[in-house]
Amino acid sequence: MQRRLLLASASVLALGACGFQLRKAPDFVFDEIAINGDPNSALANQLGRSLSADGRVTVLRGGAAPASTDIILDIPVELREKVVVGLNASGQVREFQLRLRVRFRVRTPGGRELVPETELLQQRDISFNEAAVLAKEAEEALLYRDMQNDIVQQLMRRLAALPAL
Repeated sequence: MQRRLLLASASVLALGACGFQLRKAPDFVFDEIAINGDPNSALANQLGRSLSADGRVTVLRGGAAPASTDIILDIPVELREKVVVGLNASGQVREFQLRLRVRFRVRTPGGRELVPETELLQQRDISFNEAAVLAKEAEEALLYRDMQNDIVQQLMRRLAALPAL
């Protein structure tokens, strides 16, 4: 028992000594961001909630951003694709590839580009079975939501890495 306790405390000390620390909320160089894109976009809504979660960033949604905002995030393209990648011997669909493609750019209200237009792509493969159509639709929705979460996290990391304004 003492040996396990000693081993556990030694591992905690080793982790602390190597600089390990839990992930914290990112520090952004801006206090206010305007998100321009589809007003019904689930991705933009989730990104706005993630940005304003700790209360340090104010998120403005809608059309043209006011000149008082620090930065503007434009999301002109958010595209969900479903591509057939496999057929069985009788020509019926056996496998799909789901893709979520998002194009964005970050700029200041004055027009200076902080991040040029960039495309993020997430893709997942999903098998298809005609006998379980409803289950496969639910799985597809779950995979799209997972891809959306991944893209929101990528956008958060890119916004946190912006240089000082």
